[in-house]
Amino acid sequence: MTDELRALPKIELHSHLDCGLSYDAVRRIDPRISREHYDRHFVAPPVCDSLGDYLTYTFDYRAVLQSERALRIAVEDAFAQLAADGVAYAELRFAPMVHVEDGLSADEVVAAVSDETVRQTEATGIDAGLILCTLRDYDTERSLRTARLAVHHARIGPVVAFDIAGDEARHPLDTHLPAFDLAADAGLGVTVHAGEGGGPDSVTEALDKTTTRRIGHGVRSVEDPDLLARLAAEGVHLEVCPSCNVQTGAVASYAAHPVGALRAAGVPVSVSTDTRAVTDIDLTREYARLTEAFGWTLADFGEVNRAALTASFAAPSVSRRLAGILDDAYPKVPA
Repeated sequence: MTDELRALPKIELHSHLDCGLSYDAVRRIDPRISREHYDRHFVAPPVCDSLGDYLTYTFDYRAVLQSERALRIAVEDAFAQLAADGVAYAELRFAPMVHVEDGLSADEVVAAVSDETVRQTEATGIDAGLILCTLRDYDTERSLRTARLAVHHARIGPVVAFDIAGDEARHPLDTHLPAFDLAADAGLGVTVHAGEGGGPDSVTEALDKTTTRRIGHGVRSVEDPDLLARLAAEGVHLEVCPSCNVQTGAVASYAAHPVGALRAAGVPVSVSTDTRAVTDIDLTREYARLTEAFGWTLADFGEVNRAALTASFAAPSVSRRLAGILDDAYPKVPA
């Protein structure tokens, strides 16, 4: 079963480049880091106390990703993992402002990641877009700087969208609205982390205050029937990451995950890993867990992958090619 699932072509919309480094990649960057240290500090426990607790496990990734060489290793490593996982298209997100502690400018960070992404796409045949993240604890100007970077690099490289990550329960969106307006006015894609550490109100806030039609996670929307109806009616896409949602405490257990309830309510969802290394997960194992917990079939995986493609920020030519790949692999949707 695992080999069959691994061979399926997959669309991944929610994967943090800066939280996905394998141990081999970390050791290439800093040979002093032992496997024991990696397992203790780079990989979070299966269940954390909160989203805030979980986020502390991202700090060591930031520490090692402070040079162009390290960033290029991270991109190369990400594509190797995607290839081994059967991913045909991915949107990789990262926060460029956290990689400037050792002298790189934020523009140099994005340029290096963009260039290596193009190189790896050519080498592997895996199409990818980049999403630049601001963080909820940033001030207005830092968020605007990130949005300006996204707009500039979208004109010359694979950057496709702007996002905000971080602890949504402690930091509302108001500080960051000028950045979202700038990105939207430039025609950039927009997605928002919400409805994970924060409740359904954080999803409503994102929909009311930004132009987003995609929500990173959004699983706590299930707590508000009116919001569920709105998501379905407006076709708002949720980027669901089941194992990570359990790890951060957004849901009580895998068996209690609301992905089935969201789909039953007519909300378009896709399945992603979020942080492959922090969560110690790939899409193949995520698909296996969905199969075991909820009896998902090839048709279910076809549905969520087609929904992912529809919601993606991929160029039309890429979308057409990927649609053919999905049609060859998954049962056709009845007319």
